[in-house]
Amino acid sequence: MQRMERIIGTVVGSAVGDALGAPFEFREAGVYTAQFPDGVGEMCGGGGWDPGEATDDTQMAVLVGESLLERDGLDLPDIFVRFQRWAAAEPKDIGLQTEDVLTNGHPWDLAAPLHFQVTGRAAGNGSLMRASTSAVHFAAAGREATMAAARRMAALTHGDGAAWEGTAVLHDLIRVALDGGDPLAAVPSALAHVNAAHRARWATVLAPDWHPDAATEFNGAAWPCLGSAVWALRTTDSYEESLAAAIDLGGDTDTVAAVTGMLAGAVYGFGAIPQRWLKALHVPLPGFGARVLRVAELARLAERLAS
Repeated sequence: MQRMERIIGTVVGSAVGDALGAPFEFREAGVYTAQFPDGVGEMCGGGGWDPGEATDDTQMAVLVGESLLERDGLDLPDIFVRFQRWAAAEPKDIGLQTEDVLTNGHPWDLAAPLHFQVTGRAAGNGSLMRASTSAVHFAAAGREATMAAARRMAALTHGDGAAWEGTAVLHDLIRVALDGGDPLAAVPSALAHVNAAHRARWATVLAPDWHPDAATEFNGAAWPCLGSAVWALRTTDSYEESLAAAIDLGGDTDTVAAVTGMLAGAVYGFGAIPQRWLKALHVPLPGFGARVLRVAELARLAERLAS
């Protein structure tokens, strides 16, 4: 498989997972199988979402990617301003923690730390969900560089270092997959580069014998979100099956499926994504005019980020 096939698969695959999972968000386990008992899932819409409509997960990933291209690299204040512009446009969905950080009036480098200082809780999955574009962009720079970039971007909205480390692991697993390697086999080596204060907890949810039923938090938290995505990849044999497994877990289905789609897209490539899902996929971008990105625009974004 060509590397570019995996690169496009990462970005588009995450968007597809996001849109496919959105109608099932915060519902009970097993809802996907119940709706599609023949195993052929569709972009059905529901819960305020049109069929194929991507959520904040993909919208923020696009903003990150476009900043990386237009600013010729990582410009954290620029990404933060783009996020603020998007949040001010009242998107259909935005995480409570992310919304507070982007609207609390503090500067880009203080907003997240101050939120964490006040609330003591900042390890949501919001930095994982938007990682597809940055993971693609930094992959060729190697493990140290891609993990470092992931931490810095996660810290824009998440003050808890646990979220930084999880995003760094996700970046590295995608890097391995884009190189044609096995991201599941690479988990131990990625964990070896995780901050020691957070390593044990991440090792627990990424272990081969871990199951999402063992989660100690709702999967809107970073640990079970990434753990569930890795579990879905490990226990299935195709892109389509991995998303079905992720969504069937219930809970924060759009983000768990977005992260699963990111990983599965990098492993199986763009060609493994069912055409029936691609046809309906679209990504509105609140705050940026009437822009709506479709598969061609997402693929071009992925190509440019990897150039």
